Amino acid sequence: MNIAEKYIPGLKTAYFDNNAGEVWGHFEKIKYGATKEDIQKLKDVYPDVPDALIGLLEYVDGTYWRAYAGEEIAFYFLGSDLDEYPYYLLSSKEILENQNQAFEYYSDHIEREYDEVEIDEKITNKADTLKWLHFSDCMNNGGTSQLFIDFSPSEKGKKGQVVRYLHDPDEFIVIADTFDDYLEKLIDKGFDFINEDRLD
Repeated sequence: MNIAEKYIPGLKTAYFDNNAGEVWGHFEKIKYGATKEDIQKLKDVYPDVPDALIGLLEYVDGTYWRAYAGEEIAFYFLGSDLDEYPYYLLSSKEILENQNQAFEYYSDHIEREYDEVEIDEKITNKADTLKWLHFSDCMNNGGTSQLFIDFSPSEKGKKGQVVRYLHDPDEFIVIADTFDDYLEKLIDKGFDFINEDRLD
């Protein structure tokens, strides 16, 4: 079973367990997945894009202020190592639009120009080699945290590792060796980013 096929039912259960079954039901009614054309465009730019991410996008093509059936939704779909902190899934088009974002915004950080910024040694120090796939923004529109799949790690890292950026204080940390491992960790934590307080 693809880990995405395990993740989605688990997430649904978490919504129902937190008295948000109606929220999930409405989401499931209006959402749709990425088209084959959009998936192919993503694969053309990111040949190593994980099957699990494709699986999520085929289920829902983004939950970040995304318009479905004439309605704009902001739906919590992912988490990170930050306990109980929710994230949105970006759409296939947003991922492609953001393909140069890491280089444009974080080159100086990646090249270790600021001693006070914590950067995992698994992350390269050569900005011109960066190949990151930005797949998620946190609940406050990405201002505090973003998630990336890193296809250009350092010699100590692994291709496909998941990087979490956190702002103020700035840090870049590898939170999983693979995207599958990342989803498995969210499952193991019981989807703790879904709770009644967040969903009110």
